[in-house]
Amino acid sequence: MLRPLFSKSLCVKFVSIALIATASNSMHADDGIFAVNAEPELLWEGGEFTEGVAARSDGQVFFSDIPSDPATAGRILVFNPVSRKTHVFCANSSKSNGLAFDSGDRLLACCGANGGLRALCEVTEEGLVRGVSELFEKKPFNSPNDLAIHPDGSIYFSDPRYVGFEPLAFPGMWVFRFDPATGTTTVATKFAAKPNGIGISPDGKTIYVANTDNGSVGLSDKPSGLKKKMCLEAFDMAHDGTLTHRMTLVDFGEEVGIDGMTVDASGRIFAAVRSEKRFGIAVYSPTGKELAFLKTPTLPSNCSLGVGDDAATLYITAGGELYGVNVKI
Repeated sequence: MLRPLFSKSLCVKFVSIALIATASNSMHADDGIFAVNAEPELLWEGGEFTEGVAARSDGQVFFSDIPSDPATAGRILVFNPVSRKTHVFCANSSKSNGLAFDSGDRLLACCGANGGLRALCEVTEEGLVRGVSELFEKKPFNSPNDLAIHPDGSIYFSDPRYVGFEPLAFPGMWVFRFDPATGTTTVATKFAAKPNGIGISPDGKTIYVANTDNGSVGLSDKPSGLKKKMCLEAFDMAHDGTLTHRMTLVDFGEEVGIDGMTVDASGRIFAAVRSEKRFGIAVYSPTGKELAFLKTPTLPSNCSLGVGDDAATLYITAGGELYGVNVKI
């Protein structure tokens, strides 16, 4: 989650990519990813700040709704692609943000600050939230934001701070790695200035991190106006799970960069770009080349592909809504 300033080495062959989208609206060329004139379809509305969309193996699509009121816990909702209905799965999500399912269909959530649990959590089938990794060196996290599950089962999660009244326990904002086999949490890297969204390449060798530094660490301060670092970075994963060999793939300069992201089976990165001048879903190659761009109705926060018969649908959280758009795969 990035609350808006205006209120939130892998080679892949691509086939038949015709034209690179450069338009700043929803009209774009047939790029082999989105259809000509494709527009996101509104699937659900009525939230305050939707985030963390993730599909379960049965096709159900889960997403967070994060309130700005510290006294309100937030919730997790579920969209059914068959009935096209949405219901509340967890009525008290402890400010859940990023969501992901592991190989056993366990729902994992990054629960943030501003009255939230500030922990990596599990959400049970009954909709109850319980901590998985609640402390590091006996201190609470800043505000766990987004997560990605490695093929080996380990969980990488970012820990920045965008909103929240709670004091910061660490001098930096880092990416952590939780090992379910041992129950231990370690620092994966301290070299991401303000890590936000996370994605992992299909072979598990590369981890992508969105650095989204808006100059704010909570509700009591206002963004400085100087965006310190807005970029998409790639890291190699070492044998011990730490992240090495940082490389910048996309530099957004003074524009706001990426919030959440997802990586498809061919290695393409679908990223929610929140730049004021050009916001929407950007699709990048593993080397950072823009392959397509789809404008969203409002600032996007995250995206994820469906599963099974619904695998060609890209689900997008934006504003207080959930959208869907067909992807040509």
